[in-house]
Amino acid sequence: MDKQEYLNQISAANRPAKSGGKLSKLFSSKIFLLIVGAVAVFILLAIIGAVLSGSRGGMESDSYALKMRIDNTMSVVNNYRKLIKSSVLRSDSVSLQSVLSNTNRDLDSYLADKYKRKSSEINKAIGEKKVEQLTLEKDGLEAELFEAKINGNLDRIYAHKLSYEISVIMSEEGKIYNGDSDDTLKSILSTSYTSLENLYNSISNFSEAK
Repeated sequence: MDKQEYLNQISAANRPAKSGGKLSKLFSSKIFLLIVGAVAVFILLAIIGAVLSGSRGGMESDSYALKMRIDNTMSVVNNYRKLIKSSVLRSDSVSLQSVLSNTNRDLDSYLADKYKRKSSEINKAIGEKKVEQLTLEKDGLEAELFEAKINGNLDRIYAHKLSYEISVIMSEEGKIYNGDSDDTLKSILSTSYTSLENLYNSISNFSEAK
């Protein structure tokens, strides 16, 4: 074997194997590419569907939770507004009761028409943990106001707690408003938000010295 033949053998041994074979042909075939594309589209549609479904469910849950919070706040206001000494704070409480009552009425009508849930199904729509949280918050608020009444500083604590409740309701209304495109719901929330904003400014600035 001469030198040139020896070099040719080394070159052939070190040359990379040609790509190909059945596996390579499979990956490059049109059928395989179509299958991969179809699977990718299916996964994408499934993800989009899950997101949209979750969004609708979340909006329903948030709307019913807002109504429950409004119901709870109305109950607390109704129990304590007559015990308030300040005529200004009592007047604001009456106005607040009216705003919440109107919002509750309109929201109740809207939700009943849109979701058609029975009363026994509403807690399920909200979610067990959220219902428990809202109930505990209401009970805690009642307990704090009761203690404030006993200690003789109900007006100050009432104004502080009520302004916080109003801010939470406004925050939840804003969240739902920005996440839903239904004009009827947006109108209900917008009207309520504007009225609550005015009352929040008055109640949060309450001073027993006035």
